[in-house]
Amino acid sequence: MISLKTDICGLLGIDYPIIQAGMAGGPTTAELVAEVSAAGGLGTLGAAYLTPDKLRQDLEDIRQKTDKPFAVNLFAPVPQDDFSRLDEVTQALQPIYQELAIDQPSAEYRSPDYGEELFRICLELNVPIISTAFGSLPPSHLACAKRRGIKIITMVTTVSEALAAEEAGADAIVAQGSEAGGHRGSFSFDRHPLGAQVGLMALLPQVADAVNVPVIAAGGITDGRGLVASLALGAQAVQIGTRFVGSKESGAPKAYKQAIFDSDEESTVVTKSFSGRPARGINNRFIEQFEASGTKPLPFPSHNTVTKEIRGVAAKAGNPQFMSLWAGQATRGLTQEESAAEIVSSIMEQARAFLR
Repeated sequence: MISLKTDICGLLGIDYPIIQAGMAGGPTTAELVAEVSAAGGLGTLGAAYLTPDKLRQDLEDIRQKTDKPFAVNLFAPVPQDDFSRLDEVTQALQPIYQELAIDQPSAEYRSPDYGEELFRICLELNVPIISTAFGSLPPSHLACAKRRGIKIITMVTTVSEALAAEEAGADAIVAQGSEAGGHRGSFSFDRHPLGAQVGLMALLPQVADAVNVPVIAAGGITDGRGLVASLALGAQAVQIGTRFVGSKESGAPKAYKQAIFDSDEESTVVTKSFSGRPARGINNRFIEQFEASGTKPLPFPSHNTVTKEIRGVAAKAGNPQFMSLWAGQATRGLTQEESAAEIVSSIMEQARAFLR
């Protein structure tokens, strides 16, 4: 008999096995995180691109809005900048600079790296749960977190990554199927340049069989049917991103939300064009033009830094053709804004009805 009150609910201190994905870059506002947690799920603040001051402010805001557990999502240590091919990339971007009326971009770029300080703030302010993408926390960081009673969740895309995450000390593991929106959580891209593309239905039971810690399913889940199916395949919870991007509390621009509402299962592609790391998003002119140029993106985070102004100008203008519209493959049926509490409630109601 499938139970909606799984062991991971006790581990994380939540009522329902629903985790809002930690989507860095704007969608996860303090209000969204607090509302998901207050509704019984686990809200997650995507903190990887935040400044230390902004992280402190968001944590204060979350705690003013709810006393329920929440998580902060960080990136595993990222590589050093590499702008050795900057001229080649900016040349490929020239038509876009011109169309968006962006002046000649700066010849000096530097990607901010607040990773160490963000982690220290999480320790200092007693964040209850830290989740990571692109690998595990360094052993010294993980040991510090464990000593403070912080739970660690690590995202993986293959069984081998799941075993590595468990060995590193993860308390729970997110199995991210290829359907998932946003950046692929792969630890490395040596074997798979666009990240491992294993679908969730194949990945989830294999990960659940391989590890002894709770597994969280991610990728193409938007409703109660997806929750029940994931539990049947061995998960103890689901992680949902795209549906929460379209929520009322989300910080995503209106044009981004509308692009999701207008999309379907054929709308997304996996691309490195925006950040230098493979990520699934709604196809648009930026992706098509950059890929048609034949230019290889710079490595992450350098390429992400170079395209930041383009994405920012497009967002201010409400132009989705040049924004990074991260989304999964299950967008059909997402047609309007809902509150975060309504999303959590409707998923649970549908799951209960399905089990009955």
